[in-house]
Amino acid sequence: MRLPRLTFGQTATLALLLALGACHQKAPDDGRPETARAFPVADRPVSKASDSDFGSEIQRDSLHEAEVVMDLARIAPGMTVADIGAGEGYYTVRLAKRVGAKGRVLAEDIDHAANERLGQRVLREQLDNVSIKLGKVDDPSLPENSFDRIFLVHVYHEVSEPYAFLWRLWPALRPGGKVVVVEADRSSDRHGIPPQLLFCEFGAVGFRLTEFVRKPELQGYLAQFEATGERPDPASIVPCRLSGKSTTQNR
Repeated sequence: MRLPRLTFGQTATLALLLALGACHQKAPDDGRPETARAFPVADRPVSKASDSDFGSEIQRDSLHEAEVVMDLARIAPGMTVADIGAGEGYYTVRLAKRVGAKGRVLAEDIDHAANERLGQRVLREQLDNVSIKLGKVDDPSLPENSFDRIFLVHVYHEVSEPYAFLWRLWPALRPGGKVVVVEADRSSDRHGIPPQLLFCEFGAVGFRLTEFVRKPELQGYLAQFEATGERPDPASIVPCRLSGKSTTQNR
């Protein structure tokens, strides 16, 4: 059977339709959120989310972990604090008691079930100054100019889109606000992150390191950062690369 010939106009229309179809083809699915594609890919492995590798709450309290961290972060009554990756609420409940009735704590996790369990705990312990929010892997979705401190305790190594995440976290800090990171000094696929890589990733988004402390109570180290200058354009962010024991930025 012979197919009918297309006229010049029909041929042009078909070509246009095929071109439009090609333009609207979806990008290959590499697992990245669409909202993160304007930012560089992190050149490091990412730990899978898991229950705490740092002991039970009783064990952690026996080391005075939370007290040491809150003291180093200078948490005081009346502050507004975000606890990102709150999980079962080890820090959330202790921060709530430290900031007091005039302070506020926003607990956030990307795990629905963890948020539900924390919600039950907050109700059970009658923590009226705590709110709970569902986060995203590339966006903490925090209200702007709202927080004196933002805590990332033994969770940053699970952030798969660090440049997008930190870029969007930036506006949430109040003037003088700090991001408080507690991590173990080991590779990022083993529930930790080398300090130099942490400094590099924060620095790539425009944060400045203001304090770095190693203490046995932390089972690792504490680093504090502040936002400086202006956020870089996402396209201008230079990703970090860990090479041997030195961290550099890819050029």
